[in-house]
Amino acid sequence: MNTILTQDFKTPVGEITLGVFEDQLCLCDWKYRKMRNAVDERIKKGLDADFEIGTHPLIETTKTQIQEYLEGARKEFDIPLKLVGSDFQQRVWKALIQIPFGETRSYLQLSQDLGNPDAIRAVASANGANAISILIPCHRIIGSDGSLVGYAGGLEAKKKLLKLENAKAMQPKGQTSLF
Repeated sequence: MNTILTQDFKTPVGEITLGVFEDQLCLCDWKYRKMRNAVDERIKKGLDADFEIGTHPLIETTKTQIQEYLEGARKEFDIPLKLVGSDFQQRVWKALIQIPFGETRSYLQLSQDLGNPDAIRAVASANGANAISILIPCHRIIGSDGSLVGYAGGLEAKKKLLKLENAKAMQPKGQTSLF
């Protein structure tokens, strides 16, 4: 059986579990999220692997880069990622990575970016299944009305991340900031 090395990481916005498989980050997710077991099982099954607490240079690099981001010294990450999910989920996650630091999109905008404006619910579901939070910035997705909508790390963490980025809302109402 293959091994996913995992380690918990406490941050100012919440506790995250990091996981590395074959020198790629496959997990950077909120330790206490509602779908924790489902996400973990999807990753283990998809990689035919089991979790083992340990360390790896990529875990340390990821911790450093997340800390730099949270301190305002980093806007992009250069961590090799291993996306574990359906083809559609992976397309959504890759689209999320394209949302620039400090910008937001709605589920509708994201589904339009993917060329399927009717796939709003499927896009929302894939967004919620993201197992690599912060690096795949699902926190940059807001409601069409500019409201903060569900987030695996909790709305307080989402609010802190968007505030850190001084995120600008992308909506027709002329609102320029979420805060």
